[in-house]
Amino acid sequence: MDHPLTYCIVAGLFGGLVRAAVGITKYFKQNEGERKIKFFTLFFSLFTSFIAGGVTGALSGGDWRLAIVFGYAGTDLLENLYKLTLKQQHLLKTLKAPEQVPNNQANP
Repeated sequence: MDHPLTYCIVAGLFGGLVRAAVGITKYFKQNEGERKIKFFTLFFSLFTSFIAGGVTGALSGGDWRLAIVFGYAGTDLLENLYKLTLKQQHLLKTLKAPEQVPNNQANP
């Protein structure tokens, strides 16, 4: 691994692994009865960290420390944006739902 970009990709992946470990630990503490890992989510998170580390490395001139931070924070940012989008969609559906009038109340 002589290329700085390779170091950044690996560093971003490491940041993603740390983020995944924190997320898994938090999930297990909140859901003590359930011990199931969502592997698709885990691999998607690591892939995102891989990309974030590479892009950060390319833009920062090969600073692997920034790649670790962005590997961690980039995945966290995307996860929170996804959750925010789901909440907004739910809110919009709730606001657009027509009012339901009981059948026994006829309009004059």
